[in-house]
Amino acid sequence: MANTNTSALFGRSPSFSFEFFPPKTQEGADALLDTVVKLQEFQPSFVSVTYGAGGGSRELTRSVVHDMVARGIPTVPHLTCVGHTEQEIAEILEGYTAAGAHAILALRGDPPRNRPYDPSKDAFRHASELVHFIRQWESEHRLPQRLTIGVAGFCEGHPDTRNRIREMDYLKAKIDEGADYICTQLFFDNHAFFDFRDRCRLVGIDVPIIAGIMPVTSISGMNRMAELSAGTNFPARLFKAMLRAGGDRSSIERIGIIYASNQCSELLDADVDGIHFYTLNKSKATLEIYRNLGINNYVAIDRLRMLNNIYKY
Repeated sequence: MANTNTSALFGRSPSFSFEFFPPKTQEGADALLDTVVKLQEFQPSFVSVTYGAGGGSRELTRSVVHDMVARGIPTVPHLTCVGHTEQEIAEILEGYTAAGAHAILALRGDPPRNRPYDPSKDAFRHASELVHFIRQWESEHRLPQRLTIGVAGFCEGHPDTRNRIREMDYLKAKIDEGADYICTQLFFDNHAFFDFRDRCRLVGIDVPIIAGIMPVTSISGMNRMAELSAGTNFPARLFKAMLRAGGDRSSIERIGIIYASNQCSELLDADVDGIHFYTLNKSKATLEIYRNLGINNYVAIDRLRMLNNIYKY
C-alpha cells in the first residue's frame, strides 16, 4: 500500500463509513441526527455528506458538515466541480477547514436538472483538476494538517467513458494529482469490484479502495438506484428474489439486507480496504447488516485479518 496520508480516516483497517445527504426540513434534520447517533455506536471511520448540484443543497451541506464536525464526528464533505469558480471552491475549502474538517471527497458532480446550466463557466471540467486545485490551495495556505482527499471509482465503468482502458488512465490521473483513496459507486456484484481492484493495481493505483454498498429495501428504491447509479448491474438472483417477495415490503427489505450482508461478508474475507454504506439517511438496514456480520468492534476484524493470512495459502 502506498504511503498516503490517510491515517485520519484509515487508522483501522478495514474502514467502515456512512454517507448522508442534507435534509430539506427540520423533521429531516432531526431524523438524520437520530440516525447518526445510532450509527455512532459502531465508531465509523468517517461519515460523508453529499453535495447538491447547482446550489440546490450546498448551503445545507455546509450546515450539516459544520454540525457534525462540532460534535466530534470525522466528517468528509463532498465537493464538486459543477457550477463553481475557483474563488467559490476556495471559499468553501476555507469554511470547511476553519470548521475543523480535514478531508474532502472531490467529485466532478452531476449537472442540475431543474435549472439552466452552462458547463463552460465551470472552473474545472474533471475531478483530477479539482484535486490539483485543492492540493495547490492547501500548499498556499500552509494548513497544519494535510487534507485527506478521496475520489470516486466506478467498478462497472464510468457512464461517460466507453473505453475502459482509458477510464483507468483518468482514474490514475486523479491519484497522481494527490488523491489518497477511492470510494466506489454502489454495486451488487462483488466480482465487478474484485476485477476493478485488480485493474487498479495493474496500472499502479495502490491507494485504499473502499467498496460502496447500498442495501435494496424496496422496489421503488431499486428503481431509483438504477436511475442514480448510471449503469450498475442488478444480478438476476437479486431481482428474482425481489419478485418472489410478491410486493411484500418487509420481505423485500429482509432480502435486501441479507443480500448486502453476504456481499459485505465476502468483501471482508477478501481483505477489502473499507466498506462505505449509502444509508439514504436511515439506520435500520445498516444496523441489521452489522448484526448479521457479527461486527461488534475491531477486535473481531483484527482476528479476521489474522485468520485470512493464516489460511490464504
